[in-house]
Amino acid sequence: MSTVNERISQLREIMKREQIDFYVVPTADFHSSEYVSDYFKVRKFLSGFTGSAGTLVISQKEAGLWTDGRYFVQAAKQIADTEVVLYKMGEEGVPTIEDYLAKEISENQTVGFDGRTITASFGDTLAEKLKEKKVRFAYEKDLADEIWTDRPALPCTKTWVVSDEMSGQSAAEKLIRVRAEMKKNGAAHLLMSKLDDIMWLYNIRANDVTCNPVALSYTFISENEAVLFIQRDALTAEVEAYLEKNQVTCKDYSEIVDFVKTTPLSGKVWCAGRDINYLLYHLAKNRTEVIDLDNPTTIMKAVKNQTEMESIRKYYIEDSAVLTKFLFWMKKHAGKEPMDEISVAEKLDKMRSEIDGFLDLSFETISAYKANAAMAHYSATPEEKSDITNDGLYLVDSGAQYKGATTDVTRTIALGDITEEMKLHFTKVVCSMLRMADTKFLYGCTGRNLDIIAREPLWECALDYKHGTGHGIGFILNVHEGPQSLRWQYNEKMKETLFEEGMIVSDEPGMYIAGSHGIRIENILETVNEQKNEFGQFMGFRHLTYVPIDTDAIDIKYMEASDIEKLNRYHAAVYEKISPFFEGEELEILKNATKAI
Repeated sequence: MSTVNERISQLREIMKREQIDFYVVPTADFHSSEYVSDYFKVRKFLSGFTGSAGTLVISQKEAGLWTDGRYFVQAAKQIADTEVVLYKMGEEGVPTIEDYLAKEISENQTVGFDGRTITASFGDTLAEKLKEKKVRFAYEKDLADEIWTDRPALPCTKTWVVSDEMSGQSAAEKLIRVRAEMKKNGAAHLLMSKLDDIMWLYNIRANDVTCNPVALSYTFISENEAVLFIQRDALTAEVEAYLEKNQVTCKDYSEIVDFVKTTPLSGKVWCAGRDINYLLYHLAKNRTEVIDLDNPTTIMKAVKNQTEMESIRKYYIEDSAVLTKFLFWMKKHAGKEPMDEISVAEKLDKMRSEIDGFLDLSFETISAYKANAAMAHYSATPEEKSDITNDGLYLVDSGAQYKGATTDVTRTIALGDITEEMKLHFTKVVCSMLRMADTKFLYGCTGRNLDIIAREPLWECALDYKHGTGHGIGFILNVHEGPQSLRWQYNEKMKETLFEEGMIVSDEPGMYIAGSHGIRIENILETVNEQKNEFGQFMGFRHLTYVPIDTDAIDIKYMEASDIEKLNRYHAAVYEKISPFFEGEELEILKNATKAI
C-alpha cells in the first residue's frame, strides 16, 4: 500500500494536469451528513488522519490539515511521519482555511475541490474571501478517485417504509404542505439534498449513513412532479409501491447532475445553501434564479405530530428503564470485576438492542471514566481506554434508533469517593438541567433567550461549559436535528428558531475539568403549550427522559430549596414511569435511588 506522502505526490501530479493550484478535501459526503461512510473518507485516505472532523488543503509546496481540539493529539500522532502540517483550529495565531488560502494563493490561480462535498454556503464564503485575487474554482471532479484504486463501494442499503399510521401523515399529505410553502415563497421548484429531510418527506428509511437511518438521495419537486433520486438497488417492492401510490417518481441516484443541467425550469429554484452541495447549487443558479432558504421540510420535521410524540414517549420510557438498570449494575459491580470503558459500553449497547423495535445505535456510545470525561466527545479505542474501578466519576452518553423513536441521554455517576469540587460541579449541573426543564416562557422565545436559564447556577460560581445546552432530535432520524437549539452566544450566521409545541430538544449542561473529571446530565424535553391569557401563550417543557440522577454525587448545601423540590418531583416521576419495568432487588434499588432528599 502506498504511503501518505506518495498519495499526496500522486495527487499533485493530477493537480498539475488539471491546472489546480490548491485542492481542498473536507470530511464530508455529498449531503453534509454528520457521519460519513468509508467511500467518502477521502481526507483520511490522503492524510492518514482518521478523526471524524478535519479538512486537508494541498498545494505544490504544502499539505495542511485543519482539525479541532478534540483531535490535536490524535492528529499529531497520525501525521508524524508524513509531510502533512497540523493547523490547530481555534488556537492563537492559527489561520482559518479561508485566511490561509487568501494569504497563500496568487492572483488568477485555481482552487479545486469535489463540488459535491462542499456546501454552497461555504463555497460562496470562500469565493467572497478570494474575490480580490480573481481566483477560479474547479469543482466538477473528484481528483482522488483516480488514485484510490481500492476505494470502498458507495453504501447502498435496503429502504423500508415508515407507515402512515406510524408517521401520522402520508408522503402525499406532506408534499401538499411543501408545495404550499413553495408557492408562498415564489418557488416553482425545490431541490433538496439533506438526507433526513428527504427521508421524513417520503416516509422511508435505510442505513446508508452510520447511526442515521437514511438513504443516499436527492429530490426535485415542482407543482406537479416529485422525483426521488436514489440507488436502484436500495429500493424494495414495498417502498416502490408506497412511492408510486403517493405520486413520487424514482430516478437513479447518479442521474441528478444531468437532470439539474437539462430539466426544464419554469421559474425560481429553492435551494438551502447551507445544506445543498456547491455543484448542484451552482448548476441550478447558472440556469435560473435561486431562492436560498432552509428547506421547508426542516421546520415541519422538527415539529412532531401527536402520532410521533406518542411513540417517542413510549420508547423513551423503555430506553430510560434499560439505562437505569445499566447504571445500577455499574454502581454495584465497579471495582469488583474487571471492566473498562469499551466493555461496559458494549454491555449497555447489548441491553438496548434487546428492546423490541431496536434498529441501531443513534451514535457511538460515549463511555468515559475520570479525566477522559473532561473531553466532551471522548471516544475510547482498544489502544487507548481506561479500566474502571470503584472511585471517581463515570460518564455515559448514549442512545438508539427504534422503530418509533430516536433517543439520546447522558448520565454521570459516582463509583466511589469523589472530591468536594466534583460534588459542587455535579450538584450545579443537576440544578442547571432541572431549571431548564422546569422553565416557563412566552411564545416567541428562541434558544438564545432560554440558554442562560441552564447556565445561571454555574455562572453564579464563575463556571461554564463550552458547548450548547441543547439540540433537536429526529423521529427515527438523526440524533442531532435542527433548526431549534439552546445556545447563548450570538452568531450572525446562525438562524434563530422559535420554539413550537411538538419540538423536542436536549437539555445537557456540563462541567469539564481537564485532567480531573467531566460531568454531563442530559434529558430530552418536549415543548408544550401551557397557559394562554391576556399576556400571550405561555410555554414549557416536559421530560421525555426518566433516569434517576445519582444523589451520591449531590451535596444539598449547593442547592436552593426550589432545586431540591425540582429534583424530588423529577424522581417521583421517574419512579412512576419506569417502576413497572423493575422487580425484586432492582425495584428496591430504584425506590432508594428516587427517594426524596
